[in-house]
Parts: sequence; structure tokens; C-alpha cells
Amino acid sequence: MTQNKNQRPLRTVALLAALLLACFTFADAQSFSGVLTQHNDVGRTGQNTAETTLTPQNVNATTFGKIFSYSVDGQVYSQPLYVPSVTIKGKVHNVVYVETQNDSLYAFDADGKQSGPLWSVSFVNPAAGITPVSCQTDGKSSISCGVYPIYGITSTPVIDPSTGTMYLVTRTDNTKTNTYYQTLHAIDITTGKEKFGGPVNISGSVPGTGAGSKNGTVYFDTLKDIQRAGLLLLNGNVYIGWAGAEHGWIMGYNATTLKQTAIFNTAPNTTGGGVWGSGNGLVADPSGDIYAAIGDTLFDANTGGVDYGDSLLKLDTNLNVLDYFTPNDQACRRLNDLDLGSAGPMALPTQSGNVPNEIVIAGKGGSPCDSNPVNSRIYLLNQDNLGKYNTTQDQAVEEVIGSARGYWSSPAYWQGPNGSYVYSGGVTEESGNGDYLKMFTITNGLLSTTPTTESSNIFPVGTTPSISSSGTSNGIVWAIERPSALGVQPGATAAVLYAYDATNLSNMLYNSASATSNGVLRDRGGCANKFAVPTIANGKVYVGTQNELDIFGLLGSQNGPGLYLGNPCWTYPATSIGSTVSEPMAIVNNGNSTLTFTLPIIMYGTNAADFTQTNTCTSLAPGQKCVVTVTFKPSLLGPETANVVIRDNAPGSPHNIYLVGVGKN
Repeated sequence: MTQNKNQRPLRTVALLAALLLACFTFADAQSFSGVLTQHNDVGRTGQNTAETTLTPQNVNATTFGKIFSYSVDGQVYSQPLYVPSVTIKGKVHNVVYVETQNDSLYAFDADGKQSGPLWSVSFVNPAAGITPVSCQTDGKSSISCGVYPIYGITSTPVIDPSTGTMYLVTRTDNTKTNTYYQTLHAIDITTGKEKFGGPVNISGSVPGTGAGSKNGTVYFDTLKDIQRAGLLLLNGNVYIGWAGAEHGWIMGYNATTLKQTAIFNTAPNTTGGGVWGSGNGLVADPSGDIYAAIGDTLFDANTGGVDYGDSLLKLDTNLNVLDYFTPNDQACRRLNDLDLGSAGPMALPTQSGNVPNEIVIAGKGGSPCDSNPVNSRIYLLNQDNLGKYNTTQDQAVEEVIGSARGYWSSPAYWQGPNGSYVYSGGVTEESGNGDYLKMFTITNGLLSTTPTTESSNIFPVGTTPSISSSGTSNGIVWAIERPSALGVQPGATAAVLYAYDATNLSNMLYNSASATSNGVLRDRGGCANKFAVPTIANGKVYVGTQNELDIFGLLGSQNGPGLYLGNPCWTYPATSIGSTVSEPMAIVNNGNSTLTFTLPIIMYGTNAADFTQTNTCTSLAPGQKCVVTVTFKPSLLGPETANVVIRDNAPGSPHNIYLVGVGKN
């Protein structure tokens, strides 16, 4: 039986207030088709070349910053999508769409002209036992908790502007029957309602003898196979990629009937081979072929096998393998978890030179598989002849030395006034020693052998940048820093937004941790997630975090109160059931008029009953602070979540603090 067929309205914290953001000046909408897919286009170049409001001249701490935020009910791992001029309930809005790990979908006015959602949908129903998949469940199944503490919607959806339809995949658990579902939804972007007879539960099988096989057949596992790669809409089909503890999969579904049209397993006779690419979307070229990077597993395609570990695959629309590239050190990569599929590929626009159609891929790397120097490789490949596998010499157009340990992030591309550029941000150690964001030039279809410029700051876990420009001018590179290491779950540090001159990364234009007001950060956002990608549209930058969607833009007058959270999120130490642990959390008025609260401050969320709060908040003059002290008393084993909901008269109300606690014996 299909789960979530009858949706119920999401009781979102953002519906608790009706505060208009009239104190800000908003830019007029431009002629812009929107950001409808992960990293802006099916080549995954990350560029919006129709941005005429934001320029290197006005993106600075004096005139640019965080202008408001929207509270959400869970972590935002997917990239926010943007559609201009959508008619909702009889009014035209520029709309930004946001998903959460709590299996929720929001449509917000992108310019802040309505304080709550235009509409919101929940794909779970806790009263009926339908919840996101808990990391505790994953732990019992020997699956690593790459997303913590719950798995809901992880991948970036895709929007078909011709039908006004968004396609997304949810992950749910029927706790009453211990049954797990992954479900494809087709959502009307004007109402949030299901279309085309959906949703449909995802299933599938292929011949194989690998992990989980039965009688020569490998079956899709709705718990163990995890959907992370951004969805691809191509030639009337929606393509979806999975990675997980057992297998990598790609499936195609008809966009109007939601019937499965194609299925492919990356390594059916073994285990592994995930398609995840740190959330990068499946790539397509102008000919309609599909590219996907595959993670660690057995590789035997060169000897007639069907297992494609550590390979870049080129597939047709029926998911038949047309060509592939596999590095000659694949056997070493497999043994040392240096998979090529940790980052996503990027298809370059047509280049001058001997090879006009090229694609870039770079995964993990370094010792012991790389030498002279011991750094990862960036591979530039010929789309028309990927090179397959060669034991002595990779058949690449070019190999360039990359970051020491490789990439958990994907590159971006921009054609500037005097040249073309590729931007990438890797790591020197997986433990959290990051690397600089680097720019390579492209000349006659070849990358510069070393970076031509790089940022002055390091990104601890790498970063996937986005580009805004007005054609070939006014280029800006945007990137999000997650200060916590990859292994810190879920992380309790605020995301930092950076902006650089796209022709010279050493020229930092702005970062959200630089400007202060009343002794605290003026532009501090929500807590950072892994693999976050900024969306730039019509003079604003949208950043998804653990507890809110942050919106940056030109500041205007900046009159009114402001609200700064000392702890935008907090993770308590593991606590014995029945015991208590408390944490004080400061609120500071960083505006220039009185901040008032609509009391009571409340607890909201799945496990709100196990969190209680006391506070000293009534009203705050500029520069004053109050304290909310939250006590956690677990009643069950495993992770629990809740939000502190703060209603006030500052832009972005209601504000919230995301809390994670863990019960233990």
C-alpha cells in the first residue's frame, strides 16, 4: 500500500506568526527562468548568468548581508530551488522551495513578503506510525548514519516548468509494521498537492548474485539503499540515483505516468558501488546521454563483467552503458576507500581545441594510491570517448593535481570576460583539514596545470561553489563553509557564506562571519549541514541549514530589532533515560530598536515532550540579551529532536533553535 497518499497540512513553526518583513527593500524581479535543478543545470555547472542585481561592487559587509530567514522543521540537505512568478492562491510570488529531513516540503515567498509558508506539506504522519527513518534504526541494521539523526528527504528535487511539477523522493518508516518506504512524488508547485496519480513506492530488481541477492536476483532495499544524488529530468523521464550499504542504483520513471521505465545496478554481483557524489545531480549532455560517478566496489567490466566500481559511466536513456572511464589505480582505490564517486561529474559547455565535448570528475585520492606528488587527481575526459580502463596509462584528455585527499564536493564553471574557469574545493584530510577554494583556467579545452588563484581561507570539509553573473561580467563565486569536520554529527556550528570575485578568488568580497552589530555577528545563520550548495536568484542568496533557510541580499535601511542566537542548534551529550542535562542559550538584540517577544516560548517537534525550557525573555533594548535554558530528559533510546520556537518582532520570526538529544541505558 502506498504510504502518504493522503497528505495532511504540516503544522510548521513558521505558521505561528504573521510578521511582515516590510522594513527591508526588495529588488524587483528580473527576467530569469529560475533554479529548477541541482547546481542550476543538467551539466551541473552551478552558474546563474542572469543575475543583474548582485555585483562585486555591492556585495560587501556594508551593503550586503542576511536580511531574513524562514524557520523549518528539520535539516535542509538539498539545494533550495527557485521559480519566479508563480500564482498561488490568486497572487503572484517569486517562490523558493525547501525540503527537510523531517520529510517536509515548503514553498516560501522568496522576497520575504509573507512571513510564513505559502504552503507546506508533510509526508509523514506520526500518529499513524509514519515517520522519517531514524538513525537508531540504521544503527540496528549496521548502516552508517551519514545523515544524523533522521533520514527523510536528502536529495535535491527537480522542477518541470512546462507542467509546474516538482519531483522528489521521500524516505519513511512505518513504525507499526517495521516497513520502510522510498517514494517518488510529483507535486504541483502552486498547491503542494500530488499529481499524475502519485505518489508511487519505489521498488526494483535486476539479475545478480551480490549482497542481498535471492536465487540470482538482486532487489532494491528500501532501508539500506540511500537516495542522495540530485534528481535529473530528461526527455520526459525522472532519473534517480542511490548509494547505500548494499548497492548503487539508477532508475528512470516516466514524468507523467510515474511508471518505472528503466533500472540499472552499478555492481549486481558484489556489494557497494553507490551513486551519491555528495548530493551532486546526475549529469546529462546535449545529446541526451547520462553520466554518473560510481563509488567503491569490484570492477570487472574490462573482462566482460557487469560491475563498475570507481568508474564514470555514460548511459543512454534506457540506462544501458555506452562508455566508461575507470582510473588504472582502481584496485588500490577499492582497498583504501578512495572512491571516484565521492564527488559528482560536471559537463563543460562546448570548448575550443581538439576535444570540444568534455567532462570533469574528481573523487577521493592521495596516499597510497597516488604518488609524485601524493595528491588526488582531477580528470578531464572526452565525452565522446571516455577512455575505459587502461592498466598502464589513463586515457584522459588531461590529469591535473588536485587537493591532497580529494573531494567530497563538486566543481563549478564560468565563462568570464577574458577566459573560462573551473572552481573546486577539496580537503587535505578527511578528518577536517580542509583546503583552499581554487580556480583553474581553461584554454583550448585544457585546464591549467596549477590553480591560477585561490581563496585566502580554508574550507574544512571542502565546498561546492555556485556562480552568479550578468553574462560574462560581474562574476561572483559563492560558497558555504561547514566549520565542523565531516564526522561530527550533526555539527553545532553556524554556516558561513562567502563571496569572491570570480576572476580572482584571492579577492574575498564578503563573508557572513565578518560584520558585527551590538557586539555580536550581524549576519549569523543557522547551523551548517554537509554538502550545502547556495542558490542565487534575483538579487538574493539562499542557504539551507539545520534549522532555517537563510536569505542574504542588499541591506536597505536596516531599521528595527534584530535577533541573534548564541546557539542556533545544540547537541546534548548522550544521557541516561530518566536523567537530565541542561544548556543555557543566549538571545541578543543586534538591531537598533526594542526586540519584543510573544510569549510563551514553546517547544515543538517530534520529541518535544522530552525537552523543557525556562527563560528570562520579555523585551530587549538594542545590545541586551536574555537566556533560554533547555533541559533534556530522554524517555527512549536513540536520538530525539525538538525545536525551541521563539516568536518576536524581528525579521524572520518565528525563530528556532534545533535540538538533538540521545537517550542511552
